[in-house]
Amino acid sequence: MEITAGYVGRLEMAPPDASSSVDAALVARFSRHLSAHLQALQEVHAQLGAVATAAGLISRALASGGRVFTCGNGGSAAEAEHFAAELVGRFRYDRRALAACSLASDSAALTAIANDYGYTDVFARQLEALAGRGDVLVAISTSGESENVGRAASVARHRDLGIIAMTGAGKCSLSRRADVALHAPSSDTPIIQEAHMLFKHLLCDAVERQLCPNGATS
Repeated sequence: MEITAGYVGRLEMAPPDASSSVDAALVARFSRHLSAHLQALQEVHAQLGAVATAAGLISRALASGGRVFTCGNGGSAAEAEHFAAELVGRFRYDRRALAACSLASDSAALTAIANDYGYTDVFARQLEALAGRGDVLVAISTSGESENVGRAASVARHRDLGIIAMTGAGKCSLSRRADVALHAPSSDTPIIQEAHMLFKHLLCDAVERQLCPNGATS
């Protein structure tokens, strides 16, 4: 179902009857939040051209024997792991494994690098060891200003990797380092994270279809 402005405007919950234990104020708060989230996801339409460009960058790298590296902090670290897992495993259908690695997953490397060099180098140091020309970095930061993610992007640029940034609304230091920047249309962290998940699912779908068209079922 298409999400229209009118549909979002009708997202008002009826007040509970007198016998209900539902907190009417809480339900109204949920309704306001849901309206804001749906409106932001509708505005992702403006980013679809950039998503297609990012998918092409990833597909070309993987087709030529390159790898995809992902990184982020906190919720974005979980999203980095999720994206890498979808590529290595599967998204919609069975196909060959695609080479992807989350730089947020190796606890021994993360803690050793943080202890010896500082937390700002935890992703950059791994890229120095693992990445080569033609690989792709997917750098995720809701603010676009995470220093360790920015340092990873700087190493990626020095090593001639493709760089895809996922950030919030507006320009930031991370998007300025990127070949393609996917901007979630919000300044609210939870909404940005939801848009990032949508971006990643669109990318997974496109990459699977471009690289493994014989596996597509729909």
